[in-house]
Amino acid sequence: MTVDPDRHATKMAKKKAARDKIMATKTDKKGLIIVHTGKGKGKSSAAFGMIFRCIAHGMKSAVVQFIKGGMDCGERDLINAKFGDICEFYTMGEGFTWETQDRTRDIEMAQAAWEKSKELIRDPSNTMVLLDEINIAIRYDYVDVNEVVKFLVEEKPEMTHVVLTGRNAADELIEIADLVTEMELVKHPFRSGIKAQQGVEF
Repeated sequence: MTVDPDRHATKMAKKKAARDKIMATKTDKKGLIIVHTGKGKGKSSAAFGMIFRCIAHGMKSAVVQFIKGGMDCGERDLINAKFGDICEFYTMGEGFTWETQDRTRDIEMAQAAWEKSKELIRDPSNTMVLLDEINIAIRYDYVDVNEVVKFLVEEKPEMTHVVLTGRNAADELIEIADLVTEMELVKHPFRSGIKAQQGVEF
């Protein structure tokens, strides 16, 4: 397809003017409640991308993992080895529910993770706090969604970002969130007999 350069430049100039007009109205800043959910891969990966952005900008941040305790995790290894001074990292879960097979223990660990999460969120020096797989803990009633919602609405510092990941995010969380992304599953190698691989899943 042939595109006339002058016509293209005129079209792009109009687009830029319209975009600049919209952007001029976007002046507010606030700490966001961000939810990554859905059946597709990438919920935690995207959240860790934001944590690494904070680290790159010298912004203090923190991570609490609710479920993936027994698994290797490249992000955890890197943060603990290189960036522990600027990003606190707490692995509170002991593995997926079908692996632990101990509901009482799972609830105890999830409750401990939630208490640590509240402590980190209350600290206004943290720019971002990632609650990895908290949606799963909420779904299994290990953590009360109403308590989470109430805390985020009433106690989260104004400029602190909180990211909540995991499938099946509760409607109550979606309602109060500023940004919600649902990862859609189109294809996944697991269905073709390919196991989780280092550097891709962990």
